[in-house]
Amino acid sequence: MAQPEQFDVIIIGAGQAGGPLSAEFAKAGSKTALVERAHVGGTCVNEGCTPTKTMVASARVAHLARRAADYGVQTGPVTVDMAKVRQRKRDIVASFRTGSRRRVESAKGLELIVGEARFVAPKTVEVQLNDGGTRTLAADTIAINTGARARVPDLPGLDGVPYLDSTSIMELDDLPEHLLVIGGGYIGLEFGQMFRRFGSQVTIVQRGAQLLAREDADIAQEIAEILRQDGVEVLLESEPLRAAQTGGGAIELVVRTPDGERTLIGSHLLVAAGRVPNTDRLNLPAAGIETDRRGFISVNERLETVVPGIYALGDVKGGPAFTHISYDDYRILRSNLLEGENASTAGRLVPYTVFIDPQLGRVGLTEKEVQVQGLNYRVAKIPMTWVARALETDETRGLMKAIVDAETDQILGAAILGLEGGEVMTVLQMAMMGGVPYTAIRDGVFAHPTLSESLNNLFMAMESQGS
Repeated sequence: MAQPEQFDVIIIGAGQAGGPLSAEFAKAGSKTALVERAHVGGTCVNEGCTPTKTMVASARVAHLARRAADYGVQTGPVTVDMAKVRQRKRDIVASFRTGSRRRVESAKGLELIVGEARFVAPKTVEVQLNDGGTRTLAADTIAINTGARARVPDLPGLDGVPYLDSTSIMELDDLPEHLLVIGGGYIGLEFGQMFRRFGSQVTIVQRGAQLLAREDADIAQEIAEILRQDGVEVLLESEPLRAAQTGGGAIELVVRTPDGERTLIGSHLLVAAGRVPNTDRLNLPAAGIETDRRGFISVNERLETVVPGIYALGDVKGGPAFTHISYDDYRILRSNLLEGENASTAGRLVPYTVFIDPQLGRVGLTEKEVQVQGLNYRVAKIPMTWVARALETDETRGLMKAIVDAETDQILGAAILGLEGGEVMTVLQMAMMGGVPYTAIRDGVFAHPTLSESLNNLFMAMESQGS
């Protein structure tokens, strides 16, 4: 093994945690190496949040254009130029990616090394450079932010089918005639509704009894109804058995449904069956780093692995796979390693938004979770048809739901499935962060007519519901 180059800090992966963390270490005077095998910015900028939400916006415009007559506006036939949708997405990604890389490259004391890293000793990594050759680096402090990728299910025949994942589907320049989607999670639903609005026929195949398995049944049921209203076929309790490509190029997906086996014929197949961590090529045993049975790096509440001085951040450590969680992981390590604090992941709220339309904004505990914990709780719930702003904009699908501690009046969790649900959810999250009881929101004076004003009605509804 070559004599390693010595750094103070090595960051593996330039995602939403690794990028800013490397810059902070460099700013503090540490000789820092940031190793990235593909693009600065990680999944969020390059294959996740930025491109998908850009395309969701295009799909929403197509949807609203088709509904123009509902508002008294007359339009002609609505068509979608997928090549232009794709180019708009590419332009925004390129802008974000370039900005992220510029910030890294301008940081004094920080070296960006483009290549793939693997451990060769506890505090030593070898980097296979993208432009050829290798470098061996060593540091006392190493942070791993290598993220995750789409999981490929063990489905007979899948390896002989030109299937899509959450990255490759965004590179289509022609509209699928019939998109088959394996998986009823966040990714499957966002792309399923998106392509239905672009004009594709869409069928979603979900193994479980409901979409979004972690959500409460009433929320999942309402989402399924919304998708069906949009013309998406939703198959629940349906297990893919095998896939094949016909002589004409169509894709056959055989599915076991509650009504027996069924053969679905589609032009394209999207596999959205979860994510796996990018740890398989890191050679973690050489460093003594432990993983769970799925390959996610095991860390404690301070993001420490079992090896002192080695940390894991973001999706690669398992748990909630959200950009804002990855960024908060960065803040925890910055606080602890550079500011001498004792920050941890213990008790942090995990908000998220599913960018279907209407959005699902979620924070805190579900009703299922409070029941498991045996808490004394009350439920507040109203349909979006009770929300003045939703009626005025003619976007009344969905519902608002909040869980409250019956003894302390504190908000335990919320699900806002409605117009700008993520934004309304954030109001409740701030109340939870500040320990504001639900009664203060019930009796608060909010601007009229806004979506957040409806939180008055949400918590007044609980008074009549009881526990």
